[in-house]
Amino acid sequence: MSVSRISILFLLGTLTSGCSTFASEERDQPESSANVLEIDRLTVAAGDEDLKESIESDPDSKSADKSSRTALDDAIEPSLKKTAEDAREKLDTPKQDRPTEETAVSDLWQRLRSGFALDHDASDPRVQAQLNWYKKHPRYIDRVVERGSRYLHYIVTETEKRGLPTELALLPVVESAFDPFAYSHGRAAGLWQFIPSTGKYFGLTQSWWHDDRRDVIAATDAALTYLDRLATRFDGDYMLALAAYNSGGGTVSSAMRRNRNRNAATDYWSLDLPRETRHYVPKLIALAKIFDQPEKYGIELPSLADEPYFEVVKTGSQLDLAQAAELAGVDIDEIYLLNPSFNRWATSPDGPHRLLVPRESAKTFTAALETIDPNDRVSWRNYKVKSGDTISTIAKQYSTTSSVIQQVNNLDSHIIRIGQRLMIPSAAKQADTYSLSASERLATKQQRSGKNSNGTRVDYTVRSGDTFWDIAREHRVSVRQVASWNGMAPGDPLIPGKKLVIWSKSKQPAMLASNNRGKGMVRKVGYQVRKGDSLSTIASRFAVNVRDIASWNDLNTSRYLQPGQSLVLYVDIRNSP
Repeated sequence: MSVSRISILFLLGTLTSGCSTFASEERDQPESSANVLEIDRLTVAAGDEDLKESIESDPDSKSADKSSRTALDDAIEPSLKKTAEDAREKLDTPKQDRPTEETAVSDLWQRLRSGFALDHDASDPRVQAQLNWYKKHPRYIDRVVERGSRYLHYIVTETEKRGLPTELALLPVVESAFDPFAYSHGRAAGLWQFIPSTGKYFGLTQSWWHDDRRDVIAATDAALTYLDRLATRFDGDYMLALAAYNSGGGTVSSAMRRNRNRNAATDYWSLDLPRETRHYVPKLIALAKIFDQPEKYGIELPSLADEPYFEVVKTGSQLDLAQAAELAGVDIDEIYLLNPSFNRWATSPDGPHRLLVPRESAKTFTAALETIDPNDRVSWRNYKVKSGDTISTIAKQYSTTSSVIQQVNNLDSHIIRIGQRLMIPSAAKQADTYSLSASERLATKQQRSGKNSNGTRVDYTVRSGDTFWDIAREHRVSVRQVASWNGMAPGDPLIPGKKLVIWSKSKQPAMLASNNRGKGMVRKVGYQVRKGDSLSTIASRFAVNVRDIASWNDLNTSRYLQPGQSLVLYVDIRNSP
């Protein structure tokens, strides 16, 4: 068997076994303390490529700046509001006074530089390539500083507390471009891009209500703990620790072992590592060089005061985020950006019972909280159970969970009766008020994703047995596109009943979508062409249309079928031979 045939078979096996190379890598199993530093899995982060691509589109045009804001902040721009552009301005320019040269007591950049400890003198061409790009696109630095200004002071402070090189405070630029809602096709989430299993090991829990991988405090603590342990694992070499953060300690150790066997150097720059990891550390070093000497590279850093942006306020119990914004006197988008772990309209009923709020609003918020009865911190609906109701359907209707309904109504089971009254916690405002909640971000992303897709929108309901690969193939798009359009990763599970938006390239997407929902009677069938077969005879045999067969298999109807040729058919089993 030829090498090329082996490669093809391997690729097909990979796709059909999980629709993604990441599916087999990410098992969501808890790591033990012994192997968490030895894993050999590449964590594909959201990174800064989307932001770079947007900046590159037209860096000198004001109109390009507006379009880039739309393209690169799909996850965080509240486009559902009439004042979308004003809201975007507020998101990109946090409410923090810009100190002038006369009034600034200290500058966060100087503090950041004072803790630099990595070697910035690397002459590797990978670093120079990154530097050249940043010099050519200074607007990129402006954008990541605007995003990161909410979080940088806290991250620098935590880095210093641990005695770590403060270059690590710039790592979220490489990981997520400081987008707190970033989610990669490798299933990594948040500023620090934790995959589920590693996040779970470091105590970053996930639920319907929240995802701690996006929590600014919890994820920063986990990331710096992880980096510190990796540095210890590699005898204090932070370059190797950074490489291991991206590709796993096992991957780095294996590369070092191969070099030792060849009597070659085992420093980061000498190792044969995955492509992404080879460019990962150079990005951070290039950024550190720029933040260390911005004038040398023709870049002017926006002023950033050396003072906290937010304070932590204990809420004591669940709180509607729209109400929190009103009590603090800030925009609700600001609440979400500082507390991106919350997926819904309120904080999690199980905690953490705290919110980050802008520092200047903390006293106002704390005082207002003290005047509110705990029972009034979320809105309540007095619901009368109707025929056909279940706890799960009621929970879905009011954007909550079955467990919450059971808990607040002291129910010991899922059994409810017609006419029974239930207290249901519900959002105080309309859905689009919570424009940065998970559902609203997804709706925005699904709608926006079609602008450049050149496809026809299909609203698809996942059925039992569906895979990304099958859905993508049917609609002539890629697995990664289907996942990206729906805020997912190719390795994420497809739950029956889940709604997907697909920008189909199929010639008859409406017909295909309809067939896929044919009350469970339409099936995908593989057919091998026999001697004497034609499209018309096959269509007649299976009660389908010739044009449909051609569309499903990308065939030219003017050409003859070849015996042994494989076709895919979607047939109604009630009419099949």
